[in-house]
Amino acid sequence: MSIVTNQPVNGQVGPLNGPWPAINPWSRHWPGPGRPASPATVVAVLAATVIAALSVPLDRTGIGWFVTALAGTAALVAARMIRTPEAVSAAVERRADTGTRDRFLWGAATVALLAVGTFRAAGWLFVLCLLTATLTTALALSSGRSLRSILLTYLLVPIAAGRGGAWLARGAVRLRGRGRTGAPIRIVATVAVSIALLVVFGALFVSADAAFARVFEAAIPDLDGFTIFTWVFVSAVTAPLLTAFAYLRAAPPSPGKLDLTEGRKVSRLEWAIPLGLLVLLFAAFVAIQLTVLFGGERHVVTTDGLTYAEYARSGFWQLCAVTGLTLMVLAGVARWAPRTERADRILLRVVLGALAALTLVIVASALHRMNVYTETYGLTRLRLLVACCEAWFGLVLVMVLIAGIRIRAAWLPRAAIGAGVLALLTLTGANPDGLIAENHVQRFERTNEIDVLYLADLSPDAVPAIAGLDDPERRNCLLAAIGDDMPADDWRGWNSARQTARDLIAKYPPGSPSVCAQMLDRY
Repeated sequence: MSIVTNQPVNGQVGPLNGPWPAINPWSRHWPGPGRPASPATVVAVLAATVIAALSVPLDRTGIGWFVTALAGTAALVAARMIRTPEAVSAAVERRADTGTRDRFLWGAATVALLAVGTFRAAGWLFVLCLLTATLTTALALSSGRSLRSILLTYLLVPIAAGRGGAWLARGAVRLRGRGRTGAPIRIVATVAVSIALLVVFGALFVSADAAFARVFEAAIPDLDGFTIFTWVFVSAVTAPLLTAFAYLRAAPPSPGKLDLTEGRKVSRLEWAIPLGLLVLLFAAFVAIQLTVLFGGERHVVTTDGLTYAEYARSGFWQLCAVTGLTLMVLAGVARWAPRTERADRILLRVVLGALAALTLVIVASALHRMNVYTETYGLTRLRLLVACCEAWFGLVLVMVLIAGIRIRAAWLPRAAIGAGVLALLTLTGANPDGLIAENHVQRFERTNEIDVLYLADLSPDAVPAIAGLDDPERRNCLLAAIGDDMPADDWRGWNSARQTARDLIAKYPPGSPSVCAQMLDRY
């Protein structure tokens, strides 16, 4: 038999009048809020969860994702309360480290990434934006600057969800206790009267005007099994996440513990010898690459017996792997190499600077190979995405060279991630599926060859480019194939790219089913 007492536990007051006991390794540096969740926090989290459940279209991109992002952001803005002295101290330190402006920018980046679903129909692109949005959210919540603090924020979310659930529950109990005895009954009565008024007057308006009836039918979902499953699933995911985010915002952990990036240092020779040998290897490879880059197609064919496109394809992926591994090596050396003495700092600048500069040449070689290969065989999603990643690697390497001037660069991790987010948003604005379709259309004009199967698998983002194809038979069949795969949208799944595609497809006659079937089977 257990007895609930009001004695301090781990330096904190028990659940009757203080914070929920924290009996985990983060207790000392993460004391939690000093009071239960405020009424605004409880209502905001609940309202945002309901909006998300009613808005998110799980099976497609759409404006509902943007609405959910706005509702979640508003809920976190409303989650403000009085904190314990420890939490206030952590918050002051957090503002000194990152500033309100940084958190605002990362939060705005999250909303922008989720807003992509309103303007682009490509599912693969939106999934990439959705995954990146988790990173920008962690940056908005994290009080540290290092990669370690970002990773720890991911790990803290499940803990914050558990502690935040108890915190919100105590806030709800406190909110109920503030009211008089009949408060629950009055709340239920208010909800019932509101529903009754909406039903009665809504039914009258629907029967009075056909246009309003169409809008009303589009706004009200069909209560089938999938809709109910969507509501339950989205609520089950959104509620813990918003609870964790509100808890982290109200009680951020100590930034000093999140940013412990300095580990045991190695001696000068222990890192300089391996890195020096690696620099020599890179230098030899770069010397050969320069002859290839300036020698052109004739040099490759006479030397290796390959076509220029085959040569480009054979080495691109390896060079991408080299670039990624080099960034990991640079990060490891920056962590473990000593820099207390002047000789250590000079050696660090020389070796890491040489390695970064040589890697930039490798990045240029990889991008040149991809450009040659694309001109020969056409552009694809994978080729475009990997080329963009390689260009981002090159930008990060330039940042590494700049950071080497002063050795210490607390800004580098966040700047590199910010550059990646901007690159992704820029790619989204450029419409990658449209670029791919345009590349294939231009290639068809030069070679009279086109990959119909690949184009038919693109999203409605590609329809404007495909509509410019100077081959009515192929054009109409491709437009019909893309149009057949487009689902009917309600307001949650409304997407400007799909709407534009529908309007364009309606202007062209549908291709003959038998001709289109033979064409797609043949290609």
